[in-house]
Amino acid sequence: MRILDMTSVVMGPFATQILGDMGAEIIKVEPPAGDNMRWVGPMRNPGMGHIHMHLNRNKRSLVLDLKKPQGLEAAKRLLAQSDVLVFNVRPQAMARLGLGYDVVSAINPKLVYVVAYGFSEKGTYAGRPAYDDLIQGAAGIPALTMEQGGDVPRYAPVTLGDRSVGLQTAIAVMGALFHAARTGKGQEVEVTMFESLSQFVLGDHMGGRTFEPPIGPPGYARLIAPHRRPYATKDGYLCVLIYNDKHWSNFFEAVGRVDLKTDPRFCDHTSRAANIREVYEFVSDIMATRTTAAWQDLLERADIPNTPMHTMDSLIDDPHLNAGGFFPVFDHPTEGKVRATAPVGEWSETPLSIRRLAPRLGEHSREVLAEAGYTAGEIDSMIAAGATAVG
Repeated sequence: MRILDMTSVVMGPFATQILGDMGAEIIKVEPPAGDNMRWVGPMRNPGMGHIHMHLNRNKRSLVLDLKKPQGLEAAKRLLAQSDVLVFNVRPQAMARLGLGYDVVSAINPKLVYVVAYGFSEKGTYAGRPAYDDLIQGAAGIPALTMEQGGDVPRYAPVTLGDRSVGLQTAIAVMGALFHAARTGKGQEVEVTMFESLSQFVLGDHMGGRTFEPPIGPPGYARLIAPHRRPYATKDGYLCVLIYNDKHWSNFFEAVGRVDLKTDPRFCDHTSRAANIREVYEFVSDIMATRTTAAWQDLLERADIPNTPMHTMDSLIDDPHLNAGGFFPVFDHPTEGKVRATAPVGEWSETPLSIRRLAPRLGEHSREVLAEAGYTAGEIDSMIAAGATAVG
């Protein structure tokens, strides 16, 4: 499977990297200035920032200036030889470049043409700029942090919109490829950040507004309870989830509060859900009475799920992840030794793999263009015209 990847930043590159890990051939088409994420440090060499390294493995980098006739012609030649095109600008912008779906589908009727951007073209927000922070805010995530008791609204400190919608994009590519394999016909697919993240959030928080007329406000009380957080112990923090009736019975026995087994606030799952703020507050108060190690020992003996709270440093040093080979170290040809995160999952017949490390800008321009049928002289002419570049 060959994918022409015209995406940039996080969402699209994350999606195509997932497909690359599965074995797809990914040609990353970049403008002469390169993908913006190349320039976010830390980095050892210009254009090889850490986030770029974690979004663009298993790809080859081809520089094309699509505003130049030779660059556009090269893109069309590659599209005729590809199974998928993924991009993250609005369809109108692609049409202005001469790469609208009507043009591209005529070149390659079996091509899967996937656009991933901010807002559906059917809604009133069509065309608005979309970045992870904006989409998190639009989908209500900062407001949820306030409902949980935060002093100010905050974005989730990960690119939650980009990466969750990147997963949706990878799924969309595979679904459309399955259709193309069955029918011989490609199609145009739209994946949008606002709608995707709104579905993600409201799957938990539609609440009483699930019903018409509403039977209550939106929100899943357990997730926004103020004390739903890592619990402070005497000397640190511990993540604990006392979830089902057995867990709660064991917990009350372990802490010497068997009287609470019959308390109407705690006696069953429905009652605890209705009084979730008090439930979490009770646990929060009692967790402060012992050290982390003491709680871990007690909770393990009571068969209650718990785990220490990692920092980023301790997560990278986690013994479970390292025992499973989650952090392979490679010798990059220009960046020296680099640590990656392994592809996730075990496949018995088609194992996922890291076959290429993140490329330099234009590293494979000559190679890819030669495969598309260009002669060395034609490639030199394109370089001289600024239609491509090598790195």
